[in-house]
Amino acid sequence: MAEPMADAFPSERLGLRLVDGLALPAALRRVLRPGEVIHGRDGRARRLPRFFYEVPSWERAVEVALTPHFSLYEFVSVDVREAAAVRRWPRFVPCAVTLLAAHLELLRRALDAPVFIAANGGYRSPTHALDAGDDGEPVASPHHWGTAANVYRIGSDYIDTEGEIENFRAKVHDTLPGVWTRPFGTDRGFADDHLHLDLGYAVAVPREAPDERSDRDA
Repeated sequence: MAEPMADAFPSERLGLRLVDGLALPAALRRVLRPGEVIHGRDGRARRLPRFFYEVPSWERAVEVALTPHFSLYEFVSVDVREAAAVRRWPRFVPCAVTLLAAHLELLRRALDAPVFIAANGGYRSPTHALDAGDDGEPVASPHHWGTAANVYRIGSDYIDTEGEIENFRAKVHDTLPGVWTRPFGTDRGFADDHLHLDLGYAVAVPREAPDERSDRDA
C-alpha cells in the first residue's frame, strides 16, 4: 500500500514564513506583545496570540489569497493610528486571520455579494490608538487576534444606517451562528457606520508551529 503524500503546511501553501512572536526583536515585541495577557473593558483577562505570519511587502499581501474572494491585504490596511513599528514591512499578522477570512467567505457566498473591510477594520496591533484605554494602556479587542472585521459595504449597500446594520446583523447570525456582531448605536460597544463581526479571542496555532513552551515556563 502506497504511503500517503505529505500535505504542505499552511504557511507553505500561503508562501509566508511562520514566526514565533517571542523570537521577534524587542521593538516589535513591545508593540505586538506576543503571548501577553491584557484586559478588556469588562476587566476580563485575555492572552494575546503568539504565532504570526510574516508579510514581507504590500505587494505580497495583495498576492496572498486566504480564500477565493479575500486576500491578505484586506485585513492589514491601517493608517497612522497604528504604531509606526508595525506599519513598516515586513508586517506580522496573527495566524487566526485565516479563520476570519474563511467566515467572511461563507458570508459572501450566502449573500452573493462582495464584502468590503474598512481601513483599521481588520487586524490591529494591541498598541493601535483606537484600542487605548483612558490610562493609555491597551484594551483587549478581537481585532488584536486578527478575528474581527469592520465591514462598511456589502455589494452596493453602504452600512451606515440602523436599518442596514440590523438587516445585515440578522443575515450574519443566520449564516454564521458562532459570530458576534455589534448592535446599532452610538455608545461604546455599539456601531453606527459599519457592521462589526468577530469570532471572539480565537488563537490559531498551525501544525508547523514550534514548541509553545518558553523560558517563562522553565
